[in-house]
Amino acid sequence: MSVLEHVPTTTKGRVGALGAVALGWLTLYWINGHLWDRLLCGLLGLDPSARLTETLHFFLYDTVKITLLLSGIIFVITVARSYMSVERTRALLGGRREGVGNVMAAGLGVVTPFCSCSAVPAFIGFVAAGVPIGVTLSFLIASPLVNEIAIGLLLTMFGFEVTLAYVAAGLSVAIVAGWVLGRLGVERWVEPFVFETRLGGELVDPAATLSFNQRLQMGAEEVVSILHKIWPYLLVGIGLGAVIHGWAPEDLFTRYAGADNPFAVLVAVLIGIPLYSNAAGILPLVVALHDKGLPMGTLLAFMMAVVALSLPEMILLRRVLRVPLLAIYVTVVATGIVAVGYLFNILLA
Repeated sequence: MSVLEHVPTTTKGRVGALGAVALGWLTLYWINGHLWDRLLCGLLGLDPSARLTETLHFFLYDTVKITLLLSGIIFVITVARSYMSVERTRALLGGRREGVGNVMAAGLGVVTPFCSCSAVPAFIGFVAAGVPIGVTLSFLIASPLVNEIAIGLLLTMFGFEVTLAYVAAGLSVAIVAGWVLGRLGVERWVEPFVFETRLGGELVDPAATLSFNQRLQMGAEEVVSILHKIWPYLLVGIGLGAVIHGWAPEDLFTRYAGADNPFAVLVAVLIGIPLYSNAAGILPLVVALHDKGLPMGTLLAFMMAVVALSLPEMILLRRVLRVPLLAIYVTVVATGIVAVGYLFNILLA
């Protein structure tokens, strides 16, 4: 049954329904910690200072907390970004010069629907619409890297300063990397069929025809769809974070990735590149490592490498990019992320 069937058609009814949902969300978020304290230490009688209790509490609390945060963030952002379609983005960037185009592309990448599974059609569509290769790559880098979920979760977990640093760093990497790649003349390493693709007819902007109820429907469906796709990675990330939080010795991480190791950021990026996760799945691990004393710059670099250079996305991009360009793409983006990590280890020290 469609969620839309349950959305009131009047303005007063919609406001009331959304208010009830928001109140329920806030109530669940507020009682989350008290619920698991009562269950583990009260009903089950576990020692609150025991490692097992800390591990279980971290896992249960963070699972509910991050699920609630994801649901709220995804719903709100999906409704907001329903006013900005990929077609409109493509039309805005078509014919733009490099430099200004890279800045616009990176900014639009944050608010436009995009995921690794749509990397190939997005790349083909942008190039076919006349968007320069470097500008297109700025968009492809920024969209998964500085995504709304990462921003929302970082804001709630680490505060405004760290979130602003992450956004500025991610946009800088996307803009500079796209500009550098465009200046290298990498078109010769793009598969020929990409340039032979032509868009037929006028660009249609379906976002302009949606009613508000349909936008609410999109938000609800996006919550279900994303949670369905990421829940295994979410649980694995939270599980690893819980184990690290409760059991792993603190000196193990400070020894290999602490502030005293000059290669910590580089090691973090090299570890992050082959991993497959998104911001929601990797943030619980980042929180646990932060609690163990790892520098924030190192952790931001690790998260950026995971979400911007995931192995599945590289495999998909291989369909449109030849191996030399793919290797240059990874090298340039990874270099930018490493530089950002070292910079923010200094700024956030």
